[in-house]
Amino acid sequence: VSNDFIFVLLYNNDNNYLNMSDTKIKSLLTAGVSIGAGALLGWYMAKRPYVPPKVWKWNQPGGAFGGINRPTAGARSTKELPKGDHAIQLYSLATPNGVKVTIFLEELVELDNTFEYDAFPVKIMAQDQFTSGFVDINPNSKIPALVDHSTPKPTRIFESGSILLYLAETYDKDGVFLPKDKAKRTEVLNWLFWQMGSAPYIGGGFGHFYNYAPYKMEYPIDRFSLETKRLMHVLELQLKKNKYVAGDTYTIADMAIYPWMGRFLEGKMYGDAVTFLSLHEYPAVKRWAEEIAKRPAVKRGIKVNKTWGPEEEKVEERHARSDFQ
Repeated sequence: VSNDFIFVLLYNNDNNYLNMSDTKIKSLLTAGVSIGAGALLGWYMAKRPYVPPKVWKWNQPGGAFGGINRPTAGARSTKELPKGDHAIQLYSLATPNGVKVTIFLEELVELDNTFEYDAFPVKIMAQDQFTSGFVDINPNSKIPALVDHSTPKPTRIFESGSILLYLAETYDKDGVFLPKDKAKRTEVLNWLFWQMGSAPYIGGGFGHFYNYAPYKMEYPIDRFSLETKRLMHVLELQLKKNKYVAGDTYTIADMAIYPWMGRFLEGKMYGDAVTFLSLHEYPAVKRWAEEIAKRPAVKRGIKVNKTWGPEEEKVEERHARSDFQ
């Protein structure tokens, strides 16, 4: 970087500077104009060609989660997980993947008046997911993870799609949320796994580069904006033909997709992304999301293991139906 950068006061974040030429930027710097640190870093990184080294080496990155992620797995500390009184023990957080599971668990509570579960928060920024107890039930150190103590040997289930499928097969005996009919069941699973494969483009792709990366980069934002809108259009076309994602019946496919696509369209994720991506262009998705949001189990499920926001919007630990009163 030229010596001009040394004299810049980095306090005013204005991304308009990213669109200026090198010559214009340098003339402003020479004149002593202050440029925001994020804008200056973004401009510099955009202009600086990246040449991959022959062998990649990890350097702790910036961004919202830079201090957490490493290229290694396994426990980083020793700590047992808490355990409640019920057979089902959930360890999670009210992110989209966590909400998938808590919505279904609350639907099961509505379906069966004998069904109960305990849910404990996993505080990601405190690195709870890297404790020995959590790694024992999910070696991938991602929420959600669940243990079923009703089996002769406790059964661990990790990955949100796997948890939804396990709960449906084990506790939804009548096939209310996962049909017994082979063709209908297959259609539900089609959309369940569509969501599992699509979420990384929205969260780890668009969400990361648009909202969490240490500076804005045009190529990845454009790349993942395109894919996010394409996925929204896939869902829009499906919901123009069907009341719910897999047909006329509300299923685990809807429970998996709503926390990502529905909550996204409602403006609950990634700052002003609703405006940026013109999400008003998907009226069928909006109709579907509004209908799902009215369900009592959904209203409760989005609160479970939420550790931020107003008190009336969160239930950090869930142990009984009375926790919502």
